[in-house]
Amino acid sequence: MATPENIVVGSHVWVEDANLAWIDGQVTRVNGHEIHVQTTNGKSVVTDISKAFPKDTEAPPGGVDDMTKLAYLHEPGVLHNLAARYELNEIYTYTGNILIAVNPFQRLPHLYDSHMMEQYKGAAFGELSPHVFAVADASYRAMMNEGKSNSILVSGESGAGKTETTKMLMRYLAYLGGRSGVEGRTVEQQVLESNPVLEAFGNAKTVRNNNSSRFGKFVELQFDKNGKISGAAVRTYLLERSRVCQVSDPERNYHCFYLLCAAPLEVREKYKLGNPESFHYLNQSKCVKLDGIDDGEEYLATRRAMDVVGIMEEEQDAIFRVVAAVLHLGNIEFAKGPEIDSSVIKDEKSRYHLNTTAELLKCDVKSLENALIKRVMVTPEEVITRTLDPVTATVGKDALAKTIYSRLFDWLVDKINMSIGQDHNSKSIIGVLDIYGFESFKFNSFEQFCINFTNEKLQQHFNQHVFKMEQEEYTREQINWSYIEFVDNQDVLDLIEKKPGGIIALLDEACMFPKSTHETFAQKLYQTFKNNKRFIKPKLSRTSFTIAHYAGEVTYQADQFLDKNKDYVVAEHQDLLTASKCPFVAGLFPPLPEESSKSSKFSSIGSRFKLQLQSLMETLSSTEPHYIRCVKPNSVLKPAIFENFNILNQLRCGGVLEAIRISCAGYPTRRTFYDFLLRFGVLAPEVLDGNYEDKVGCQMILDKMGLKGYQVGKTKIFLRAGQMAELDTRRAEVLGNAARTIQRRARTYIARKEFISTRNAAIRLQSWCRARIASKLYEKLRQQAAAIKIQKNFRRYVARNSYKRTRSSAIILQGGLRSMAARNEFRFRKQTKAAIIVQSHLRGYLALSYYKRLQKAILVTQCGWRQKVARRELRNLKMAARETGALKEAKDKLEKRVEELTWRLQFEKQLRTNLEEEKAQEIAKLQEALKAMEMQVEEANSRVIKEREAAKKSLEEAPPVVKEVPVMVQDTEQIESLEAELENLKALLSAEKQTAEDATKASLDSEARNEELVKKLEDAEHRMTELRDSVQRLEEKLSNAESENQILRQQSLAMTPTEKTMPARAQTMILQRSPNGNTANGETKVTQDTTLGVESQQLESENTPQKSLNEKQQEYQDLLIKCISQNLGFSGGKPIAARLIYKCLLHWRSFEVEKTSIFDRIIQTIGSAIEVPDNNALAYWLSNTSTLLLLLQQTLKATGAASLTPQRRRTMSNSLFGRMSSLRASPQNAGFSFLNGRMLGRSDEVRQVEAKYPALLFKQQLTAFLEKMYGMIRDSLKKEISPLLGLCIQAPRTSRASLIKGRSNANAAGQQALIAHWQSIVKSLNSYLKTMKANYVPPFLVRKVYSQIFSFINVQLFNSLLLRRECCSFSNGEYVKAGLAEIEQWCYYATEEYAGSAWDDLKHIRQAVGFLVIHQKPKKTLEEITKDLCPALSIQQLYRISTMYWDDKYGTHTVSSDVISSMRIRMTEEANHAVSSSFLLDDDSSIPFTVDEISTSEKQLDAGELDPPELIRQNSGFSFLGQRTE
Repeated sequence: MATPENIVVGSHVWVEDANLAWIDGQVTRVNGHEIHVQTTNGKSVVTDISKAFPKDTEAPPGGVDDMTKLAYLHEPGVLHNLAARYELNEIYTYTGNILIAVNPFQRLPHLYDSHMMEQYKGAAFGELSPHVFAVADASYRAMMNEGKSNSILVSGESGAGKTETTKMLMRYLAYLGGRSGVEGRTVEQQVLESNPVLEAFGNAKTVRNNNSSRFGKFVELQFDKNGKISGAAVRTYLLERSRVCQVSDPERNYHCFYLLCAAPLEVREKYKLGNPESFHYLNQSKCVKLDGIDDGEEYLATRRAMDVVGIMEEEQDAIFRVVAAVLHLGNIEFAKGPEIDSSVIKDEKSRYHLNTTAELLKCDVKSLENALIKRVMVTPEEVITRTLDPVTATVGKDALAKTIYSRLFDWLVDKINMSIGQDHNSKSIIGVLDIYGFESFKFNSFEQFCINFTNEKLQQHFNQHVFKMEQEEYTREQINWSYIEFVDNQDVLDLIEKKPGGIIALLDEACMFPKSTHETFAQKLYQTFKNNKRFIKPKLSRTSFTIAHYAGEVTYQADQFLDKNKDYVVAEHQDLLTASKCPFVAGLFPPLPEESSKSSKFSSIGSRFKLQLQSLMETLSSTEPHYIRCVKPNSVLKPAIFENFNILNQLRCGGVLEAIRISCAGYPTRRTFYDFLLRFGVLAPEVLDGNYEDKVGCQMILDKMGLKGYQVGKTKIFLRAGQMAELDTRRAEVLGNAARTIQRRARTYIARKEFISTRNAAIRLQSWCRARIASKLYEKLRQQAAAIKIQKNFRRYVARNSYKRTRSSAIILQGGLRSMAARNEFRFRKQTKAAIIVQSHLRGYLALSYYKRLQKAILVTQCGWRQKVARRELRNLKMAARETGALKEAKDKLEKRVEELTWRLQFEKQLRTNLEEEKAQEIAKLQEALKAMEMQVEEANSRVIKEREAAKKSLEEAPPVVKEVPVMVQDTEQIESLEAELENLKALLSAEKQTAEDATKASLDSEARNEELVKKLEDAEHRMTELRDSVQRLEEKLSNAESENQILRQQSLAMTPTEKTMPARAQTMILQRSPNGNTANGETKVTQDTTLGVESQQLESENTPQKSLNEKQQEYQDLLIKCISQNLGFSGGKPIAARLIYKCLLHWRSFEVEKTSIFDRIIQTIGSAIEVPDNNALAYWLSNTSTLLLLLQQTLKATGAASLTPQRRRTMSNSLFGRMSSLRASPQNAGFSFLNGRMLGRSDEVRQVEAKYPALLFKQQLTAFLEKMYGMIRDSLKKEISPLLGLCIQAPRTSRASLIKGRSNANAAGQQALIAHWQSIVKSLNSYLKTMKANYVPPFLVRKVYSQIFSFINVQLFNSLLLRRECCSFSNGEYVKAGLAEIEQWCYYATEEYAGSAWDDLKHIRQAVGFLVIHQKPKKTLEEITKDLCPALSIQQLYRISTMYWDDKYGTHTVSSDVISSMRIRMTEEANHAVSSSFLLDDDSSIPFTVDEISTSEKQLDAGELDPPELIRQNSGFSFLGQRTE
């Protein structure tokens, strides 16, 4: 990869190391073609410059997910990348479209759960982190889009995890194709359930693995045209048959032999088995037991697996009988017979095993013996029977054992395929090939030769695919690739399989000659291939040969090649087993055609192997291949151990390094224009300063560097091998010169800074000294001035003290005299005041004592009287309690008492009204009389005045003597009479006044009595409240019977022939029922006015021909359904349709009937309205359904719920006394109002109805529809924003202009364009919010919708962040943070009423993005990260973000290695404590609320008055809608 001129002093390179394979270091000296390297472990290495490879110092510390992105695609770079990712538990890595899977040897459940499968479903290949699900998804999408079958080739050595990878592939394909199989088991489950059976009969212990598959398995999943799995088949290839008879130490034979030997005692006795060491086919190896494996338990597990697969008990018994027969057959030994080239059974022990074998196979013992030691040759003249020598007989016996076992294995595979079920009409399949990998041991025999031949074939297919992918890449980028040579291994395949002259052909030829030996076969190989560069003859061996495979040279020992290749189809064996009395054994050997059964036919395992391999390659060639290379990181099978040499060997064997070699033959380094400019733009600053296109800029840089042979594609730069190192060398020079310039400037700056600092220090020292001298002089002058001031102040102080003493003495003397006089005065006043206080207290005490005695006497008198009254009342209550009878009698008495109190209250009201009227009339009469008397008095006074005036006038006019006396007498009498009359009038007036006062007094007395009566009535009302509670309890106990009686009454009404002639009053009394289902008792006391309105309606209805009750009910229901099928809108923020349905059902008493069709019709109407997914219709019916449910929640209660008492608001108007007061206010309507109150209830009373089964079922159906509509709205919004979320997680790369300094305007415009996706999401949120608000959807449901939507956004963004490394960058964190700010602003404008706490549901993505954009991550401790920065994230999530983080803006690093180590420790601890290790979030699509929660969150609803819709407004049957009901 690197030319000598590219490696200079200071270059970072990889060099070979004896312990680590490759180690990195820095070149310290270059001496011609030798370089001196200082490695990272402190060693100094001298190596040839051609053996050093350049290291990419800018590679991410966590490696890259696709190794084609490596700057240097070479062996150490690949190894280092895999090691870095394995250390972070990233076990999957791409190499183009090839997946490399490193076995972690520990459970990683978070990588394979359903959340992960959901993430990879439909994702483009390479978009998310590498995963086995991505390969499976790519094959499935290719099959669906192109209609071509696909295959997935899983390869690797034993223990690399091929079988587990195959299981994961089938799990994911079953997840995509999802079809249930037989008895509820999926096809994938059935295939996996067959694994234990196939492993028991096809797996064995090898040198490297305790459970190595010794056959190739091709699982064929068949799909129909809709992409659903329609069937499956298991195809097996290349079973290692020779292992049945020959096992090398320390390997084992197939597991089933050991399982049967460890079976329960009765099973072993049945098959006459013992220890495995006693059987020849098992004791060739010293290893008969596996550590940690109980063969007895495995036997039982295998029997259970056979039951699951569908193998019957009789078939299982026959299978294990055949297995036991193979073991006994292996113990048969032959000795030389009496004739030449003949053989006989060696001893009695061999005879016992012969008899046992015949018994188990149910064939004739003599026939079995003859088939083993004799052969029949059919010639045209005669049939010749000849005997076999012991060696030939042993070979024939082993051939029989291999044939029996091979056919048994084929039968098992066929049985499994029959159990799974195949779709022979399927046109599309996805095949998963699980086959053994390349093997190279210290001793390699015929098995390794066949296995490596298979891998050579698969490698050729792999190389062709890789080269094809390279061609497609070059064609896609429109570059010239015609001169690139394809690396092929056809020469090795020709060496092995070519006819004639190939190794297999020569081997078959040698096997056909009886005199051939392994030495003659080896010599034949040496002579034939002496000039073949792929064939090597070892120097110290005469029977070994070496083949240079693609993965390296392998030396094979040809000692047993001939024996292991022979596979006779002996006619005697065929005839013997065909004639078996066991149907199972006979079925394994069906009769052959007549011409082939007459003679023995030689068959070669190698030839058969080649034919099967050819069939497999034809199957693979007809499909589109996908490759998974499984790698075993260490030989101890433990986690966290990465053995470099072991990994490199597997990469070679798996063809990964071969694929890299193919890539290196073309253009191993590929960079997008953006990445190339970002890395190498410093080589040509003028390109960045100029306004060039990215493609032109890249070409200018390459031309300036003088590179030749590169290619410029449509989106990428393609560099030849070594050119990347040359560019990096030039870049290192430019950066080195820049660094030196920066260092020079920095040193200048530091030196000048030190000089300025020294000069400033000298100046500060001088100024300080001068300041010190000046301060001392100033201190001396200040002390002199202070001394003078002290003296002055002291003299002033002495003089002032002398004056103060004289003055204070005079003041003290004056004060003493004045105080003495004042004390005398004060003492006198104090004594006087004390005497007054004593007198007042004494008088007050005497008055208080008298008052207390009087008050005590009054209280004693009142208490005695109240006690007497209370005892009397208690006695009455006790008597009443003892007299309570049966429930029905008590109820009747209470009702009668209520009625009596009602009529008493009415009577008292009447009396009070009459009394007030009489009083008003009496007062009016008295006032009139008083006015009349006053008028009379005034008239009398006026007459007296006139008389006096007349008398005076007459006296003046009369003669003085003669007429004086008579006139005086007459006048005096008249005056006296008038005065007497005046006195009478005064007496009459006083009498009238007295009468008026008496009337007033009587009125006051009556008012007092009325107030007492009111108080008594209030007491009675309190007692009646208690009585009503008792009545209510009685009513609850009798409600069921009365509801049934009501239904019977209605049925009898409908069936009575005299219905039309029924009196109006009788019909009215039947219809009038109380809220709890009781009739109004039909009292005879109700006046004719009570039923006046009802009677008038009945009379009107009787004037027209009446329909039957059912027909009317049906007509009303039809009108209701027709009405609600329209959009009735809203009134006062409440849906009209819900209230209309509720009031109609309540009025028709549909909740209390046992059978009705109205509920089903309403449900069908709602269902048909939401069939077409329209958001407005969904929101409209969601609002109506939730409102109707809330009303039903308040109204309905389950039948017979004795403990659930109806809740009533005990207000004044609702209580008994309140109803009595209203009756007293309008006595003329008393009876009617009372019955109305009982029949219809009050508007503010929460009436509860005992619901029957149809009503409860209707409520459940409404609840289901509510949840369905809620889910449809939520899922519709999810579907709308889901494509936008894929664009919001990763910021599109900005143009090259953003790299240039000063292009802020272009960058701002780009940012504005990038945020458009987030604004589209906000627009969708606004649209749905507007629709739901317009339809008055309860805010509780709106909050739940947005809470789940925000949770969905959180899950999608966060999971994408964890699965895509390119998203875990600094700039991408800023982009997502800006988008989240748009969401936060929407929450603010939507208000908490509708948005609720939805913003908190984004906590995971908010904290993750906050972690991405913080600076100085290496300084953060794990405690700060987990508690302060990201408290909501788990350790697994933090670990993944920390290891995937990369800064594409400032080049900062992730958290420190100590924090990473601490995270790893915490993850291990959590795994040990069975804490879930899944780092992906789950999207909860459940319904997050119940009807009770809705009713709790919303205020209590009142159906209220309803303006009927136009359709039913004129119908008299809906006149009740105007009434206020609950």
